[in-house]
Amino acid sequence: MTSLAAQKMVHAKAPGKINVFLKVGALLDDGYHDVAIAYQAVSLYEEVRAYPADDFSIEIAGTVELSRVPTDGSNIAIRAARLLARRAGYRGGVHLEIGKHVPVTGGMGGGSADAAATLLACDALWGTELPRDEMLSLATQLGSDVPFAFTGGTAIGTGRGDQLSPALAQGQFQWVLVVADFGLSTPAVYAELDNHRDRHAQDIFPAEVQPFVDANVLQALRAGDPHMLAETLYNDLQAPALHLEPSLASVLELGEENGALAGVISGSGPTVAFLAADLDSALELQIALSAARLNVVRVTGPVHGARLVNL
Repeated sequence: MTSLAAQKMVHAKAPGKINVFLKVGALLDDGYHDVAIAYQAVSLYEEVRAYPADDFSIEIAGTVELSRVPTDGSNIAIRAARLLARRAGYRGGVHLEIGKHVPVTGGMGGGSADAAATLLACDALWGTELPRDEMLSLATQLGSDVPFAFTGGTAIGTGRGDQLSPALAQGQFQWVLVVADFGLSTPAVYAELDNHRDRHAQDIFPAEVQPFVDANVLQALRAGDPHMLAETLYNDLQAPALHLEPSLASVLELGEENGALAGVISGSGPTVAFLAADLDSALELQIALSAARLNVVRVTGPVHGARLVNL
């Protein structure tokens, strides 16, 4: 362990993500599902500043609604710091200042980005110097989206979403996000998906136990072609999210009426991600949706995963 006694603060950031493809497998005996996800990290970041301390504490500010974010030991960033300390045998603590910009309970992995940035910041602050594969192992223990927030870029996630393999993606994709002023519970959306499948068991094919990402998605990403990607955007959780929050349907319609190539609910929602053909189209869409009094953010992807800012 390297001594960093002189290190007063470490600043790290990690991106939110969009699921450009999400297929959910059958309900397993343990109550979970295997998934097949095409992740893309986008240019909306969580910021973590880590300061030396004797115990573990956290302060949270940001540009998004924060009332649903815990500030005690249940916060995923605190859990990440404690997990790293236990693994490294570090006996001190850390004070975390988190700047949140990814929507909370918005289906974009903001909490996972906090955890990934915290692991990186604390590793640097404490000088623990854990190998990357061990850091990814810790990330997996914290949640299925945390390893991707750590690696970023574009990747395919299988299993619980945490078994990652990089996916080639050329160029930049232009996205316009509509951020809701409410959250959706991921367990509630999955439960609604299971209920939907039970209700319509006679009418739909049974879900695969081990789903896979459509090859056309990979081809579109490799080509860097937004028109091709728009044809392949897919999310098994979109229908249950719309059932729980029908107002999202009008948001999807409005975006597509104003030039989006396609729209999709990101993850379990309620953030709606619209894919634009190019920067000009994205700007026009951003203006149109803002004029409709929606909370709109324009981002690009893919971007790097968790990074140190001041080292």
